[in-house]
Amino acid sequence: MKHHHTNEVFMIDLMAIARTEHDGGDLFGLLATLYQPSPVKPAEFPEAVVWQGGTHDGTVRPIVHALTDAFALLGTIAAIDILGLPFYAIPMWAQYRHDTKLAPLAWFGNMPFTSIKWSTAGDAYVNDGTGQKVVVMGKSGNAPLRTQAGVFCNVRAYGPITVVRCMPCLPYSQNRSAFRVDNKTGIIHSEMDTPGVQMAYASRLFLKMVHETGRLGRVAMKPTQAMEDGINAGLLSWLLTGTRFEIGRTYAVDGYVEHREAVDRIIALLPADFKAGMEAWGGRIEQHIADTNYGLLVWDLIEKRDCIVLATDLDGDRLTDLLADISDPLRAFSGMVAKQLGQAVDTGELWRAMGYTTGNGRDMPSIMHRLNGPPIHEQTLGSADAMLLRLLDGDESLGGTKQPYDPRIHFVLIRNAYLEANPENKVLRQWLDQVLATFDTVYGTNRPGFLEGYQALKQAITPWGR
Repeated sequence: MKHHHTNEVFMIDLMAIARTEHDGGDLFGLLATLYQPSPVKPAEFPEAVVWQGGTHDGTVRPIVHALTDAFALLGTIAAIDILGLPFYAIPMWAQYRHDTKLAPLAWFGNMPFTSIKWSTAGDAYVNDGTGQKVVVMGKSGNAPLRTQAGVFCNVRAYGPITVVRCMPCLPYSQNRSAFRVDNKTGIIHSEMDTPGVQMAYASRLFLKMVHETGRLGRVAMKPTQAMEDGINAGLLSWLLTGTRFEIGRTYAVDGYVEHREAVDRIIALLPADFKAGMEAWGGRIEQHIADTNYGLLVWDLIEKRDCIVLATDLDGDRLTDLLADISDPLRAFSGMVAKQLGQAVDTGELWRAMGYTTGNGRDMPSIMHRLNGPPIHEQTLGSADAMLLRLLDGDESLGGTKQPYDPRIHFVLIRNAYLEANPENKVLRQWLDQVLATFDTVYGTNRPGFLEGYQALKQAITPWGR
């Protein structure tokens, strides 16, 4: 690994890493020269490959990075080098996940630290060991990671709306052995992947958030149309019993009354003190059929109504996708209305002037909560592979038609994770705030190329502990 030397600042050769990944070279060997093997391993996985870096001086509790693919990988490597904060890192890029039969997902999912997982293209092609190209095992790795990590829900906040999305709670199967299509009728049969224990934890977290924030609570289920949602609603009904919550709109049938025997089987698997303290919780809850929440969500965004929505994985995915996509059409429509009235407006400025904060969904944070251990911060980087190709081609701006990659989200995500892991560390908070301010000064209005930006940030930011 070569290092550039500029004004006593050592630079990582990010282009060498990008080329090695793209060419299918020894990326593992290359990155192993950057980091030290860590003595810290996840419980029950002594074989885990865990690297560490940054300044481990006991002043900051480390976080864990998943080293995934393309710009998610490059951006993370650059950011953690610039910051110098203590971290652990687990190799998890597509080819390595495939070669190790997804073993890193268990390693990462069981590290007892606040963590960051980037999601990139799910259908990446990898080498199968015989020279053939195949779709990577486990696709993006998110579903098997959630299983390995004991994730029970994903919390996504965007503008005034927060979605608590229970996981997996899918009304379709990810178990191939249980999946078949009847060759006479064409009817599809699959095993329902809706673990009630996770729903109980997600429902309790939802109620806790409503209680603590004072926000309106909305429930998005289909208890009259789907048996699993009848049981999910029954669990929520049981949790609400004995609390101070005010229920506005309610489901026509009480899921606990209808499915009591089935719900009680799930309750029996929960800790005996699962509802401890909930008798003091209160707030307002509205229960709606999931589809209704799509329209309500648009109104909540328009009217800036602070609310928290509880949904299963399937409906939660649809709700958060709509939440991510709806602001651009609303802005475009406002421009059409203005034009009809004879006005030419900058819809982005108008949006901000009216007090709206949502962009286009790319900056929507996501936090996965585990049954055991701190949360995992998750972020999707949709065009990571395309941006990597532009970098390798030497034309990040595509002839001036695109802006170079903006790594700000890496610094925001890392800041959030460290503050969560070190809530009492005021010095760290002030330092991270200054880092973000420095980043915004360096990037300013004319965004530099990725390598130029990396070099400028290295020059402008003194790493932690130095």
